[in-house]
Amino acid sequence: MIISRTPLRISFAGGGSDLPAYYREEGGAVLSTAIDKYVYLAVHRYFYPGQTLLKYSRTELVEDIADIQHPIFRECLQMLGLHGLDISSMADVPAGTGLGSSSSFTVSLLNVLHAFKHEAVGPEYLARTACEVEIGRLGDPIGKQDQYAAAYGGLNYIRFLPDESVVVEKVVMNPAVKSQLERNLVMIYTGGTRSASALLARQGQAMGDKAKRETMRRMVEMASELRSVLEKGEIDDFGHILHEGWMLKQSLSGGISNATVAALYEKGLKAGAIGGKLLGAGGSGFVLFYCPEERQPAFRRAMGCGEAGVANYELPFRFEAAGSSIIYRED
Repeated sequence: MIISRTPLRISFAGGGSDLPAYYREEGGAVLSTAIDKYVYLAVHRYFYPGQTLLKYSRTELVEDIADIQHPIFRECLQMLGLHGLDISSMADVPAGTGLGSSSSFTVSLLNVLHAFKHEAVGPEYLARTACEVEIGRLGDPIGKQDQYAAAYGGLNYIRFLPDESVVVEKVVMNPAVKSQLERNLVMIYTGGTRSASALLARQGQAMGDKAKRETMRRMVEMASELRSVLEKGEIDDFGHILHEGWMLKQSLSGGISNATVAALYEKGLKAGAIGGKLLGAGGSGFVLFYCPEERQPAFRRAMGCGEAGVANYELPFRFEAAGSSIIYRED
């Protein structure tokens, strides 16, 4: 038995600039962090060596890898030439909630399959290969930031260059200030999930519009500004920049926000938050608020935060320094 654990992520600024329609001409950049919510993959030999058993939100039992319905399982197993396995997937948070779970799944699967083959692989390989699987082989109209956030972990400024290379730069902060930043962030579930692919496809198409490309340039600048704010310890400015970025992002294409998200966001600002954003491509999932710690008791009362799994549920979290890891290996 071998088990991998890979973190989910929060993207603070620059999301969308990791789409090829933008970075291949302009170069993109995002500021993001891994968090202590994870995707887990467990693998061992299946009792019947001629069959492969997969357990995720459904169960598949196949003799031919090509018959697997789950596209990421199918592509990764074919790529690595593996069969006759029993693989189980688990996650702390449902897919489609804006935390990059699909790419964390791909990175975690690649990591555990290589470990099964007694191969040690690093974060650059995992991120690059996950991009090859999701974008190259499966043709998903998504960006690159989630794969790199999952593989590397930590709080990073990630640049996407026109030549397809990616540069991951750790954001260096005063530890006390970083801890305060964590405590000032509140993440609330809007209820529901969505597929990011269609939203990201529309955002990529929007890059042909001159005004929207200019908007994206500003969003890339804001990723750099946020990095500077964090390194200087000026974290209250962080909330204002999040707010500006969210206002800009909504102008890129339809479907990024909706009445439910807008109402929750406005309610949060009135309750004491300085700024925030809907995480992920848009539509639904989690809204992140920057709310100074001393305002949070009143903020939580005003927001009516409910129980786990329901609308207005607050998901407690902390930053995660580690990227994808093998956490158990039975010799």
